[in-house]
Amino acid sequence: MTDPTEAAGLDLDFPFTGRWLVQNSPADRVPSHGTTMFASSFSIDFVPVDDAGRSAAFTVGSLFRSEPPENFTGFGRPVLAPTDGTVMTVHDSELDHRAYRGLPSLGYALTQHRRAAKGWWALAGNHVMVRSSGGIVALCHLQRGSAQVRPGQKVQIGQEIGRCGNSGNSTEPHLHVQAIDSPDIERAAARRISFRGSLPSNGSIISC
Repeated sequence: MTDPTEAAGLDLDFPFTGRWLVQNSPADRVPSHGTTMFASSFSIDFVPVDDAGRSAAFTVGSLFRSEPPENFTGFGRPVLAPTDGTVMTVHDSELDHRAYRGLPSLGYALTQHRRAAKGWWALAGNHVMVRSSGGIVALCHLQRGSAQVRPGQKVQIGQEIGRCGNSGNSTEPHLHVQAIDSPDIERAAARRISFRGSLPSNGSIISC
């Protein structure tokens, strides 16, 4: 298996429009999500937010109860192809579960090992994989039934491929992006990624 620190990188376009908050960026630490499992060393998360930088209003209830994903500003927001390429995999049959903030997020975190034990697909939820000339890009946690593409289809940068959801290992609607060198996620090496020539850091807001 290739050392992920040696794998070549891919420069991508942003896979969305509007305002998105950057989280778990490899600009701040590697591995970005605290693990090298499933070639995730250089993965990044984008959380859709409103003009005030909020993913959703935070109420007293948010501290104690899970919330429907429809309460979040970015749920259902279009996700776009960040590269030209060919669609390899489309999976969009998983339910969008409730979101967890406040105390519920602690309980959800304690069950993460169960999802990881089921493999990458359980973590990714609904997703699309696109093979480009430099590797394979995975866009994860999509909304159930939102896929706009099919395996074998050619896509271009900016083409809608699905919508932001809350499937898989996700505490609130967001988009997880990672690049790999092989479709075999168990043996693939992580590819470094950048967006329009640079890599945004945690806490920054991208507006496209």
